[in-house]
Amino acid sequence: MEQNRFHRGYVPIFLSYYKPHLGLFILDMCCALGIALVDLAFPAFSREALNRLLPQDMYAAFFAVMAVLLGAYALRSLMYFIVTYWGHMMGVRIEADIRRDLFHHMQDLSFSFYDKNRTGQLMSRATSDLFEITELAHHGPEDLFISTVTLIGAFCLMVTIQWKLALIVFAVVPIFVVFTVIQRRRMMRASVRQKQTMAGINGQLESSISGMRTAKAFANEGQENQKFQATNEEFKEAKREYYKAMATYHGGLEFALPVMNVLTVAAGGYFIMRGEMDFVDLVTFTLYISTFLTPVRKLAAFVEQFLNGMAGFKRFVELMRVEPAVQDAPDAVPMDAAQGDILIDDVSFHYEDGPAVLDHVSIHIPQGETVAVVGPSGGGKSTLCQLIPRFYDVNGGRILVDGQDVRAVTQRSLRHNIGIVQQDVFLFAGTIMDNIRYGRPDASEEEVIAAARRAEIYDDIMAMPSGFQTYVGERGVMLSGGQKQRVSIARIFLKNPPILILDEATSALDSVTEARIQSAFDELAKGRTTLIIAHRLSTIRSANRIIVVDENHILEEGTHQELLEKGGEYAQLYNAQKRVV
Repeated sequence: MEQNRFHRGYVPIFLSYYKPHLGLFILDMCCALGIALVDLAFPAFSREALNRLLPQDMYAAFFAVMAVLLGAYALRSLMYFIVTYWGHMMGVRIEADIRRDLFHHMQDLSFSFYDKNRTGQLMSRATSDLFEITELAHHGPEDLFISTVTLIGAFCLMVTIQWKLALIVFAVVPIFVVFTVIQRRRMMRASVRQKQTMAGINGQLESSISGMRTAKAFANEGQENQKFQATNEEFKEAKREYYKAMATYHGGLEFALPVMNVLTVAAGGYFIMRGEMDFVDLVTFTLYISTFLTPVRKLAAFVEQFLNGMAGFKRFVELMRVEPAVQDAPDAVPMDAAQGDILIDDVSFHYEDGPAVLDHVSIHIPQGETVAVVGPSGGGKSTLCQLIPRFYDVNGGRILVDGQDVRAVTQRSLRHNIGIVQQDVFLFAGTIMDNIRYGRPDASEEEVIAAARRAEIYDDIMAMPSGFQTYVGERGVMLSGGQKQRVSIARIFLKNPPILILDEATSALDSVTEARIQSAFDELAKGRTTLIIAHRLSTIRSANRIIVVDENHILEEGTHQELLEKGGEYAQLYNAQKRVV
């Protein structure tokens, strides 16, 4: 998928999604043309039958024409089936293609994008915003095509009957067009606001449902109700504005369309009085007015569909135009299996316009060494974890893995060589087997079991009712904190990366569970370059070297014993935690 295609106009982008489904589109348009031709043929054939066949007693020919018309309407019914079924399926396929592109693009977006956008709002763009695109993709071109063909055809045939009457009737059309354009702009603004508020509701719902346990723990259900009600009121106001504009539009339309019938009867009666047309012509003209009104109503419906569909499509395109903050360089190469030598060379970093988080920091971690980074909260420890796998790009300096700048290799190959265990473990709503296998999707069941044994979670799993097929619940809610952490460790054993980052992986666990998991970490770190970010100094006993970070730079560095003897920041942290214990 070429990203630059989304920097064109909205309509060309929308039309580009028809290309893979051109066969269905042509079939839909051919059937739409057939429907329009049958609608145009009925008044013409009826006029011929009433003017020539019946007066000349050509009864057989008259009923033959009626039989042909009956067959034409049977064919029209079949074409309507094709238009309704296959036309909608084309719309569904286009919607699926749009959602596919959106999901792929969202996977490419960087951490900084998700720092600023709520999950519920993004879900709204991937679901409800795209629903109306299905209707627009199907009915839009079809209704526009049928309406255009029918209007032009009806006008041409009406001119052949009585051109003066045709001009009088069509004089209403410019008034209708001007009215439609004015109301269209008003409805578009209202439709965009409506979708924005709907995204806000989805965001509020996602946040409230995810935090339901916290709300109940603090007995704050009333506060959550108030927050949701405020968002819901905004939605009601946006809907009110939209429906008011729509009601004004349809009210005006329902006045303009019957005026055509009144004009036809009044002007037709005048021309009959003058002998310029007969009753059969007036009946035929009236039939064409009915034929004429149907596409006008379709155009009105198309305006509404276009507004709703394009409002959602514009929000989709706006998101597709967001460039990932971290991108592979044009000449980026895949990284082979890493040895694990890491050099953080004079690195500086800040989040967008915020203050410096790291300021000229340099650390060398040789292959196979375990290095612990400690210090107060906000000192930049976790940021280091996110810069090495290039979740964010450094603002200054460079990070090298095996002598290669991480910006010179592909992100996928870099992250394939790094395993990360975090404090906040995310488990997918599935089985334990699925969640461990996420570390390497092509792993066999035996390899998953072996990884679970090494992570010391195997016995816990086998004690569960369904073993490895036990459902873990949303975000792993059915498991304890220690079990979730060990499942995440099993993932890393299965992935088997040469570089390991432990980002405060046990800080949320109790001391007993921490001690049990620590042995799993020690096993996991064997033979790997390991970076440990820790608050609890008890978790870094196996580290070859300890680095103390605070106020955006390195304060001191050495072994546990060396730093204690130095009596600096590390010694103060260690003694403070020792007193608490």
